[in-house]
Amino acid sequence: MRLGLMAVPAVFFAVFFAYPVVSIVGRGLETGGGSRFGRIGEVLGRADIQGVLWFTTWQALASTVLTLLIALPGAYVFARYEFPGKKLLRAALTVPFVLPTVVVGTAFLALLGRGGLLDDLWGVRLDTTVWAILLAHVFFNYAVVVRTVGGLWSQLDPRQEEAARVLGAGRFTAWRKVILPALAPSVAAAALMVFLFTFTSFGVVQILGGPSYATLEVEIYRQTAQLLDLPTAAVLTMVQFAAVGGVLAVHAWTVRRRETALRLVDPAGTSRRPRGGRQWALLGAVLGTIALLLLVPLGVLAERSLSTSGGYGFDHYRALATIDEGGGVFLVPPLDAVGNSLRYALVATLIALVVGGLAAAALTRRAGRLVRGFDALLMLPLGVSAVTVGFGFLITLDKPPLDLRSSWILVPLAQALVGVPFVIRTMLPVLRAVDGRLREAAAVLGASPLRVWREVDLPLVRRALLIAAGFAFAVSLGEFGATVFIARPDHPTLPVAVARLLGRPGELNYGQAMALSTILMAVCAGALLLLERVRVRTTSAGEF
Repeated sequence: MRLGLMAVPAVFFAVFFAYPVVSIVGRGLETGGGSRFGRIGEVLGRADIQGVLWFTTWQALASTVLTLLIALPGAYVFARYEFPGKKLLRAALTVPFVLPTVVVGTAFLALLGRGGLLDDLWGVRLDTTVWAILLAHVFFNYAVVVRTVGGLWSQLDPRQEEAARVLGAGRFTAWRKVILPALAPSVAAAALMVFLFTFTSFGVVQILGGPSYATLEVEIYRQTAQLLDLPTAAVLTMVQFAAVGGVLAVHAWTVRRRETALRLVDPAGTSRRPRGGRQWALLGAVLGTIALLLLVPLGVLAERSLSTSGGYGFDHYRALATIDEGGGVFLVPPLDAVGNSLRYALVATLIALVVGGLAAAALTRRAGRLVRGFDALLMLPLGVSAVTVGFGFLITLDKPPLDLRSSWILVPLAQALVGVPFVIRTMLPVLRAVDGRLREAAAVLGASPLRVWREVDLPLVRRALLIAAGFAFAVSLGEFGATVFIARPDHPTLPVAVARLLGRPGELNYGQAMALSTILMAVCAGALLLLERVRVRTTSAGEF
């Protein structure tokens, strides 16, 4: 049964991830019919490359710790408190996660750079410093922690903590002894995703770091696109691949040691309005953090989309519906990118849910090294250069029976590669928390494995499945690194269209880029708000 569930995810990753990545790396290491593995030591011995490796590692660790410290209170507030506008704010939290990194970098420059908000108010500039990079990473990944950890936290039975308090444990002791061990797998999963995204950070570092800072991803892009040095880029890709594999192995070992069965309840019954000054203060602090760190940059983008030389208006939005006949960058009106992105994202979400759901079901129970290695393999797309994946698609998927280079499905396939790990990491902690005796009882009563899944597992994980769908849809909307190489000129996605507009001078191009970014924010917020409404209906229908 387990091997059958693993078959589809294994084939998917072998064909659309392992094959393209291995092919592009192999091509970079071969020349004249011979192997160039001797280049590995030469590249890694360079002082500039060692500096890139060191900065990549420590900034990812710092970004992960800072994100957890800032976002865990938010996860608690959204899991346990009810307050006006909660659903809308929960949907808005995920919007930063889908924005193209170029746009976010520009927004943070407007806040932290020359002439930005801090410069105007206090004469402080943080651009070209590591603090700007760290704050932008928290901006991106805040929702990862809130939705991943908060999703499980809201389903934990609060009576377990109350029982510990009755037995004499203090508030902090009860949290440390009861809640923290239960949340450990979910926190570890969130930390893993944040680390992988910041370890492979590209646009944020390139724009905010200036010439002083570069991650492996930035250096791979520079070696590939600017210096045309494929051997060096291949070596760096292998280093990145090995580092990510090591992180995933450590993660699998630590999570396996913390796995436990939990009592899950309806999340609607675990949240309530804040009581007392301390709880209201915590809610105020979390809402203030969200406003300053997340909503202000988004507000800057919206303001710039409306700002024209003649004042505020919708000129940039109207221009999106036309084609620039004077040497423009699009074969179609830029507004067409909205429909393209929605169609691609929906297909990518469906693929990610099928592949990720099957993989999560296969990984539910403890297993040997083969299955644990399979778990780590499924997370590798988060840590492998999107530049490598994009180039790999172009050079491998161009011959029968996989001649897909001219097919529209290529873009959703690339986007689904990034969405699958989110589906797995969101669903797996909840699946593993289901008491195995429920499955055993259903099987003893004659239920088939499929019916056991439908009658026991699915009702408990339906909420996690919807959260996973939201993440997959969001990352598909905002995927840029691989899509920029494979999206057809007459079918651009929103991030690709934004990048093309930002790459051309002129006030109109910049304003159109900000307008498209604002549309992307609105589409994402609307989709996630709709998902929240569906989630509320399903949970209120008595599924738990």
